[in-house]
Amino acid sequence: MTRKLPFYVFVLGFLRLIRVQNLLIIVGTQYLARVALIGPRDRWTSLLLDPRLFLLSLSTVCIAAAGYIINDYFDVKIDIVNKPERVIIGRYLKRQIAMGAHQALNFVGIAIGFYLSKWVFLVDVLSVTLLWFYSARFKRQPFVGNFIVSSLTALSLIVLAVYYRRQVDLLLIYALFSFVISLVREIIKDMEDVKGDARFGCRTLPIVWGLRRTKQLLYLIIAAFITSLFLIADSLQNQQLGWIFVILLIPIAWLVFRLVRADTRRDFAYLSSLCKLIMLIGVVSMAWV
Repeated sequence: MTRKLPFYVFVLGFLRLIRVQNLLIIVGTQYLARVALIGPRDRWTSLLLDPRLFLLSLSTVCIAAAGYIINDYFDVKIDIVNKPERVIIGRYLKRQIAMGAHQALNFVGIAIGFYLSKWVFLVDVLSVTLLWFYSARFKRQPFVGNFIVSSLTALSLIVLAVYYRRQVDLLLIYALFSFVISLVREIIKDMEDVKGDARFGCRTLPIVWGLRRTKQLLYLIIAAFITSLFLIADSLQNQQLGWIFVILLIPIAWLVFRLVRADTRRDFAYLSSLCKLIMLIGVVSMAWV
């Protein structure tokens, strides 16, 4: 049983469970995309205060938070092996409370989406469905789980394109960037967590293929990604975008170099953090497109 804890400990545990820092990054990404990519930039103050943008971000954040909860709910036993210090459910929160919060957050997120637009509503329903099946089943399967969670990362930008229907090309480029970097990071995290995943019967790529072949797949994904970025920049004749991609080549090249040499859990943890940094650089670059 979960022992009785002070209320502030309960709150802090819940904030860790929903990855509040990741949720803030989602909000920051959507607001920056709204101002820098969709615009007009000279009206940035009114854009930041737009109640529709607030509701759109709140809808996204509620569904993302619910996704973190259901993911941890199904992964308690595995996380005790892989990341025992990060286990929240069963330590700070009862399982029933976690599931109740999951359902309430999903309901609020979908309801807000329905209020905004039928298309946002459909994106929200798709996100909730994918998050459930990812956490309950596909996370333990090779590649398909990585693909789903990466697609969900991209949806936080795609929903802006669906709702505002302006600067769709730029929004989709950054959605593609988010998707690929997230996909690479998810596969690297599976390489980091091989021990716990194998113990509980998961069939992730590193377990099914081994580390060497999984690395080869990552090299292929990264090479295709870099090629597609420059082809897209050339087709749009956007010089600023091209220079941004050149700058991004530096940390991506370092990622590949460290990936070649990586063979310990600590190495893969470093690479996972490096992917986060690349994602952050990509998001900030919106301001110069």
